[in-house]
Order: sequence, then C-alpha cells, then structure tokens
Amino acid sequence: MTIEISNAIQSLNTKSGNNHEYVISGTPTNEAEYNSQVKFISGADANGTAIFSDTQAYSWSEVSAEQSSLQTAYDNNKYQRDRAEEYPSIVDQLDDIYHNGVDGWKATIKTVKDKFPK
Repeated sequence: MTIEISNAIQSLNTKSGNNHEYVISGTPTNEAEYNSQVKFISGADANGTAIFSDTQAYSWSEVSAEQSSLQTAYDNNKYQRDRAEEYPSIVDQLDDIYHNGVDGWKATIKTVKDKFPK
C-alpha cells in the first residue's frame, strides 16, 4: 500500500487537532504540484460553494515528511499484517488449547511468529 498525500494531511489534521477540509486534483510529488493540486477550503459562500484559501494549511515539507513517516510505519509493520493472515482463527486456536493444552497452542503460535519475525 502506498500512503497518499491525503493520508498525510489527515494525519496532520489529527495531530494538530484541526479539521482542515481540502480538495486534491492529481497526485502531487513535489512542492509546485502540491501548491497547484491541493486546495484547502476556508469556508462557503451564501450558495454553499466552497471558498478556497489562498494559503496552504500545511507546507509541502510538512506533508511530505508526514507521508514518509506514515509509509515507514506501515512498511515496518508488515510482519503484523502477515501474522494476522497466518494465525488460525480464534475458534481453531481455542480448539487447539482444548486438545493440545496451552503449550501446544503456544507452539502453533510460535510457528507463525518464527515465520514472520519482527
């Protein structure tokens, strides 16, 4: 999965306690594209039409740094996603405990953990 600019803006909104609304047209990959393709909404006119701000709520450096940080976090947690797919269902795990005891269940889980290390 590729972390998009919209994910970075939403993350910055959450971290800063803001709720900046925005429109993205395209996939900006540099500051010039960001400034032309990302428009933050500052309000609405009497007809409810969006009024776009003349300034960006977040700079390209803030957004691209956040995007990079989110992508790194996502990539670093691949083992968690892989393990989640590989673990037996909860029903099967409970059955394993019933038939093989906790030690048998631990062995089953350890196999998955060993297959997908941190």
